[in-house]
Amino acid sequence: MKYLLTSFFAVLLFAPISAQEDLNKDLKKTLDSILYKDQKLREVLMGDISGNEKVQVLKEFGLTIEEFENQTWPIIARQDSLNLVEVEKVIREYGYPGKSLVGEPTNKAAWYVIQHSDKIEEYFPIIETAGKVDELPMRLVAMMQDRMLMNQNKPQIYGTQVAGRKLGASDEWFNFVWPIEDAKNVNKRRKNAGFINSVEENAKRMEVEYQVYTIKQIDSILNQNN
Repeated sequence: MKYLLTSFFAVLLFAPISAQEDLNKDLKKTLDSILYKDQKLREVLMGDISGNEKVQVLKEFGLTIEEFENQTWPIIARQDSLNLVEVEKVIREYGYPGKSLVGEPTNKAAWYVIQHSDKIEEYFPIIETAGKVDELPMRLVAMMQDRMLMNQNKPQIYGTQVAGRKLGASDEWFNFVWPIEDAKNVNKRRKNAGFINSVEENAKRMEVEYQVYTIKQIDSILNQNN
């Protein structure tokens, strides 16, 4: 019995090391680089990086602060496009690069790139499968599904997406949580998908007042100043 227990704990001790050794380290390095390029420009945009670090990060991309400030979204869009080309190559060869192949958090790299692309609908089925087999957190699957539905002008399911639209012909912006299907049960669905905060808390985090709307109501609000 003592021998069996010793063997059992030895398996627990060395299993993570073995799992690390089984990772595709070259692919992990490639995806880590892609994830860095996806996130760093957005960190500069959001003000999460400032001062000398901001200058250094932009220098890595061959940019000055002035260039980035004058062409922020075109620059980010261009980098997103380059990232997508690389991720599509990876998916064609390996399928979705999940945690058993590249570990965590590298398994999120392809998700971020697709989430920031116009090809969500094309790749959502493999993202969903990756979540179901625990290669990717289901909350990320939920976030992508919500964005896909919003892009299709349909109600979202988990309340993860916030939208900003101009009010009619004015320059005033209206920011809101995109309409949710069966909103009264949204927090139950969020919990089941692995979210730790409520839809109300998530809206507050994104500095938007949470209010339940239908698609029809949103259309009416946006067109009231026409």
